[in-house]
Formats: sequence, C-alpha cells, structure tokens
Amino acid sequence: MAAAKGMTAAQLEALCKRLPGVTRDIKWGADLVFSVAGKMFVVTPSDGSEGGRLSFKVQDERFLELTDQPGIIAAPYMARAHWISVVEPRRFASSELADFVLASYGLVRARLTKKMQAELGPWPPTEKMK
Repeated sequence: MAAAKGMTAAQLEALCKRLPGVTRDIKWGADLVFSVAGKMFVVTPSDGSEGGRLSFKVQDERFLELTDQPGIIAAPYMARAHWISVVEPRRFASSELADFVLASYGLVRARLTKKMQAELGPWPPTEKMK
C-alpha cells in the first residue's frame, strides 16, 4: 500500500489542534494560519487552492537544502525568516509534511519566553503526534 501524499487543510487542522497553545486564524483573505502564542508556524490556503501549498519555518541549516528540492521554494515575504513553501505537497508523504509542521511548531515555540513555554507544557510530547 502506497504512503498517503500531500496534506489537506482539514488534515493540517487535525494535526495542529492537538498541539498545546495553538490558535487558528484566517489572514490575507483566505489563508489558514496556525500560531502558537501569536507567532505563526504554518500557513495554507483555506480553500485548498494553489495545490494545497504549505508554508512553514525550517531550521536555518536546512533552508537551502530544502529549497533546492523540486516542489519547494523560499516562501515569499518570509524567506528571510527561513520559511519555505511546499508548492507541490503531493510530491511528499503526508507523514513527512506532518514532521515539517511539528518541527516548525517546535522552532517557533522554542523562541517564546521560558515562562510561556512552561505554561504550554512539555515539548516534545511523550506520545507520538501523527
């Protein structure tokens, strides 16, 4: 059986709503944005347009490696903060995309104050998120 590919807005929402302190918002007209403590960590078109593009933060050292892959570009307006856009999410396994989203959450969360991080609870969680 082949691995599931891509990630719908509904799948992304199901993943993100299990993360501590995450809020959901619509910005820029139709983009579904997930944030932790007011800091964005993943964005996708709420209507599934643009092929279901996913944009999120990646580790600084992985930015160039990932943007060299087919189907991934530097995220417009956010590249300087090491965000990428997966413009062809169907090229990637759903589990790989989920790993990227969880990593982005972790990167953004790690930049919060120690007090805020403590209020959110332990990270990473002991149980598997996917």
